[in-house]
Formats: sequence, structure tokens, C-alpha cells
Amino acid sequence: MKQREIPDRAGVQLASTAALAFAPTFTPTFTPTRTSGCTLACALASALASALVWVLLCVLADALGLGPLPAAAAQAASAAPVRIGLSGPFTGGSAAMGESLRNGVRLAVAEINATGGIRGRSIELVERDDKADNETGARIAQELVAMNVVATIGIVNTGVGLASIAHYQQAKIPLMVAVSTGPGLTRTYAPPAAPANYIFRVSPTLDIEAAMIAADLRRRRLQRVALLADLTPYGDSGVAAFSEAAKAGGLELLAVQRFRIGDTDMGAALRRSQLAGAQAVVAWGIGPELAAIARGLQAARWKVPLYGGWTLSMRSFIDAAGPAGEGALMPQTFIQEAGAAAKNSFLLAYARTFRSAHIPSPMSAAQSYDGMHLLALAMRQARTLDGDNLRRALEDLQVRHQGAVTSYDKPFSVRDHEAITANMMLIGRVTEGRVDYAYREDQQRSALLRFKQR
Repeated sequence: MKQREIPDRAGVQLASTAALAFAPTFTPTFTPTRTSGCTLACALASALASALVWVLLCVLADALGLGPLPAAAAQAASAAPVRIGLSGPFTGGSAAMGESLRNGVRLAVAEINATGGIRGRSIELVERDDKADNETGARIAQELVAMNVVATIGIVNTGVGLASIAHYQQAKIPLMVAVSTGPGLTRTYAPPAAPANYIFRVSPTLDIEAAMIAADLRRRRLQRVALLADLTPYGDSGVAAFSEAAKAGGLELLAVQRFRIGDTDMGAALRRSQLAGAQAVVAWGIGPELAAIARGLQAARWKVPLYGGWTLSMRSFIDAAGPAGEGALMPQTFIQEAGAAAKNSFLLAYARTFRSAHIPSPMSAAQSYDGMHLLALAMRQARTLDGDNLRRALEDLQVRHQGAVTSYDKPFSVRDHEAITANMMLIGRVTEGRVDYAYREDQQRSALLRFKQR
């Protein structure tokens, strides 16, 4: 199927499509609770819901002056849906990422369904809250597999992902990792470990982040570094990746200290780092604990740069840290600021749809939005929607997609299931309570197309 054109002007055309497909109080078809089989009542309710959605879309189209909806969209509203799993932490400490992930996927699904769905079939999301808990995540993976979803998108926490991937791999159901950066997720089943790999990713890997931080430290001539990381699989991966990047970059890693989820006093760890002579602090964790580190630096009046993984860009860090978070530096794929046309379209559609100018985790929203569109392209390309054909389509996408984050031209191959490469990323900086570009040159090139490094 021919790829939808992306307008060159500031995203007006695409934003109008998103507004048409997803009114502020309307969400695409999704299944928030466990189902127990299709009865006549269920079928009638589903048909009625589809008809109601279609009527609402027609009314909205008329109000916007966009004319009748295309026949393909009408067909999508009535045909049997394509079920896609959505797994993320919608409650708990990681909820900012989970909420943004879900909104990005819902927005993409609304756009896809409004333009005919998948060969006339609408996409239905089967949403599950993994609560950032490994065991819960594994149970959800088993449940979605048992429900015969065509694919799943999501995964915020590395531990949840590691507990889940075996179920999708064994069932040959593609999983699109949209947020987690843990390297092991896509590498565990990469050939020759397995004949075929069903785990794909549209978020950066943690080792790319670590290399970027090390490079920026060298750029600023900061050689002696202290590393603080949480006691989770994400923190484990951060310690391993940054230790390797520091060694490769000739940095001196003075101290590696760990903290638990929920810790609020980082004073002792910071004092040890200061006494060791660190010129910068690198922190790997989630928002609340990272905010405790920032406040600890401020309380100690220790004015050294604070670096960290991309999670330093989350509202949960910025809001909790307050003025102490000013100047924090982190790798980013996406800055919530005007840029290329497709990015502007996404930001406008998100703000209109969810009635908010602020995205709790912009990277999570943008990456999940792009990941869902890539899944749709593969489903349209595949001869059938079985796992093997969908995997092969993802590994050889025939159309280029201009997403909110970057331009996806052959983002995956048989041996490479990582869509994001280092040239697509930049360093962000917390400035006046928001994430901005740390360097002017990155802002200047933000409107340019960025393609995957080969």
C-alpha cells in the first residue's frame, strides 16, 4: 500500500486528520479488561460501538468542513478488528512514561483507523497495566499471547521487558519496544541465538546513551566522574554501559554507588563522590530518585554537572527537583519544541487530543507514536497477519515513514532490530522547568531529515 504523504507545511494536514480521527473525548477501540469469549451480546455491543464511533466521526468531519469520510474508513469501522496488545505502567512510579506511551499509541491508532485501518479492518488496542512489576508484566505477556493479538507495543521498564520477551518470542508474536533502553531486550534472541527474532525497538539503546554522555563529558573536559544507579535491571544495564563508555573515552570512574527505589536521601553517596574529587555526577534511575540526587547536590552546594539517562527529561524529575534540576543534561531522541513538519503535526495533534500542552514524557509519546505507525505499515505490507509474515515485513519495510522522532527508511533488517542510531539523538538540558536543546547546532538541525546510519 502506498505510503501516506507528509506535508511540507507545518503539519496542518496531518494534524487535521488526527483531530478528525480522535476527538478530545474519544479514544480508539481498546479492551481495558480481561475478556472471556465472544457472546451474541458482546458482538451486538461491539457492532453498536463501531456504529456510534462512525457517526461521531462523520459529525466531526462535517463540523471541520472536511466532507465525507473515505469508504475505506467506513469499511474499517464495521469489519472485525485487528487486536494489538499495549503493555505499560499506567499506575505507580513509572506512570508518567506509561501514560505518554499509551497516548502516543492511541493517537497513532486513531490516525490509522481514520485512513482505512489495516485493509479495511480497524485496530483494537488491548491495554494492560504492568505497574512496572516484572511478574505482572510476564503475566500480561502470557495473557496477550493467549488472546492471539497480532502484535504488542509498549514496555517501559527493562525488568518487565526481560520478563516478557520469551513469551512473545515463543509464540512468534512481534513485540515493538517503544520506551525501554535495556540492550538485552532485542539482543537475547538475535541470530544466531534464535533462527528468527520477534523483538523490535524504536527507542535508543542504553549503550548509545552512555557513549553520548561520555562524549559530552570529554567535550566539556570533565575527566573524573561519579556514577549513581538504582538497584534495578535498568540500573544494572546503566552501570555496565557507562563503565564501558567511560573506559573507552578515557574517563576516570571514581565511584559506582547504588540506591534503592524510593530512597530520598542521597547525601552520603554524594559526599563520598565529592571527597573522591568527582567533576561530574552521572545518575541512572527514574524521576523521583533522580530528583533526590539533584536536591542533594543543591543542599551540599556542590556545583557540578548532573548527567543521566533520558529519564532526566521526565516531568516527574523536573517537577520534583524544581530549581535543583536546572542544567541537568541527558540524551534525547525528541525535544518538545517545533521542528520538522511531521514533528509539528504530532505535537499539535497531541495537544488538541489530550487537551494539554505538556507531555509527561515526550520521548515515550513520540517513540510509541512512531512505533505504532511502523507496525501498521508492516501489517499493510504483509501478505497475512501471522507472526512470521509480520516479522519479515518489519525487517524489510518497503516504504519510508517520516515520523515524529526521525525518518524511518529500512529501520530494521534480519540482523538489526534497532530503529534508532546515534546520529538521530542529541543532548537535552533542563532550562526553566522544561527540556531544551543543550547546543545551538542541534536546534538548528532539528528540522532536517535524519536517516539511520548503516
